[in-house]
Amino acid sequence: MVKQLFRNTAFLAIITCLLWSTAFAGSKIAMKYMPPLQLAGFRFFVSGLILLLWFGKFRSYFSIIKKHIGFVLWVAFLQTFLMYSFFYLGLNLVPGALGAMIIGSGPLFAVLVAHFFIRDDKMNWKLTTGLFLGIAGIIIINYGRQISGIAGHLELLGVLLLILNNLAGGAYNVVIYKSNREIPAMVLSSASLGIGGLGLFLFSLPIEGFQIKAYPFEFWAAFAWLCMLSAVAFSIWFALLKRPGIKVSTLNTWKFLIPVFGAILSWWLIPNEYPDTYSIVGMAVIASSILVINHETIFQKFKSLNFS
Repeated sequence: MVKQLFRNTAFLAIITCLLWSTAFAGSKIAMKYMPPLQLAGFRFFVSGLILLLWFGKFRSYFSIIKKHIGFVLWVAFLQTFLMYSFFYLGLNLVPGALGAMIIGSGPLFAVLVAHFFIRDDKMNWKLTTGLFLGIAGIIIINYGRQISGIAGHLELLGVLLLILNNLAGGAYNVVIYKSNREIPAMVLSSASLGIGGLGLFLFSLPIEGFQIKAYPFEFWAAFAWLCMLSAVAFSIWFALLKRPGIKVSTLNTWKFLIPVFGAILSWWLIPNEYPDTYSIVGMAVIASSILVINHETIFQKFKSLNFS
């Protein structure tokens, strides 16, 4: 049963989203010591190297990259360079919990992009209802920050950058889903993270500068965790996107878990971040969107206890 559980698409999607939900608190901690673009580039370059070493078959690895170099570069640009430029620049301007909640609107962009670019992945009433519930939760949370006067003066810019991150995320999901290339998920993940991370790091140098200095344990602990979760989470997600019968829209609805757990971890780990009534209500609405879209699958799985 344990083996079946770790092969189940819904279970693996949940684990991946829980890993991603830790990135907000981890990134906010690391950005106290390193500029956002430089941190992103350093993080993903190291994550790519970790996966390369994990894969191990170096001759086969580079042969696959050479064969699919155009596709790999395109994914590296969308998924690492572009998406995470927006993510880290935006997260640097908003609290970690708010960043997690805005990223929670990501499935909306994935569903909309899939609706227009994937023939057999159209929106239906259940997807539409659940997605608008998720967006309503995000709006409630942001409205509460605005009327309470706690929103920073650059917060709206940060929100816009995180929305652009979501749009880039929807695009790379569709690109990978529509690809019929025989490239292992670990190789694609490693190459896209490593190449995109290196490009992002080099891009950051004339903008943010570079300074060699001693970093405290807090930075290295957060950085090590960020690298690990990137390597594991993207490998799982790429593999799920290539599974037969998987729809981009349905798979991405699990990402509504990210703002809930990401916000909770940020409130717990980051000083001066705390929940309020609007945040709690918004998170409850976001959680309800998952049930609306996936209630049949969730209830069936738990009723039978057979995760096949």
